[in-house]
Amino acid sequence: MQDKVVVVVGATGGIGSAVTRQLAKAGAQLVLAARNSSRLDALAAELLSPMQVMPVPCDITDPLQVDRVMKKAVGQFGHIDALVNAAGAGILKPGHQIEPAELNAMIDVNLKGSFYTTQAAAQHMKERQSGHICNVVGILGKHSMAMASAYCASKFGVVGFSKCMADELKRFGIKFTLLYFGGVDTPFWDDITLKVDRKKMLSAETAAGAIVYALSAEPQAVPMEINIQPESHLFF
Repeated sequence: MQDKVVVVVGATGGIGSAVTRQLAKAGAQLVLAARNSSRLDALAAELLSPMQVMPVPCDITDPLQVDRVMKKAVGQFGHIDALVNAAGAGILKPGHQIEPAELNAMIDVNLKGSFYTTQAAAQHMKERQSGHICNVVGILGKHSMAMASAYCASKFGVVGFSKCMADELKRFGIKFTLLYFGGVDTPFWDDITLKVDRKKMLSAETAAGAIVYALSAEPQAVPMEINIQPESHLFF
């Protein structure tokens, strides 16, 4: 990953911050995007070399802000080698109790936000005939679960558009990796009222390591899907 230009969306989240730290140690040049500018600046200041890190506040539900991130990345570093989509929002409650605003939030952040960032990054990658997009889907983009109808709807959508775009963009040398992590112990769970045992979850560092592995694969290899789950709740 030495000198590879990686845009990390949702960089201040649990998985996003973990993968940012691992990529910085591997020598990558990083463009960090997140909504909270103060947390974004704090994360950038923590990393080894300020010359290799550029924080850009961004609300990924706004395609104009997303486009600005990608243009700033190219303006600073010349190109984009990879995109890591680690942003997301979650809600777990019975489907019949989901309010329109809650459903809209899942679709706007998880589905539209991932679509906008993938679309914008791919436009720049096409020019170089090279690129790698890692979309962190989560296991609920592959398997359904009670109390997760709105969340699953948004994440299943991410899988759908990612596979379509992967087929469209492979002739431009753009690779896609979908990451299906089981429960990961991150701040995602702080506001979830469902009782869960976070001690049995995956660590954010484990999830981040899988992303770095995918990005570090030899050029002719395409890790199309990576599925890692805690031993305590395996899906078959």
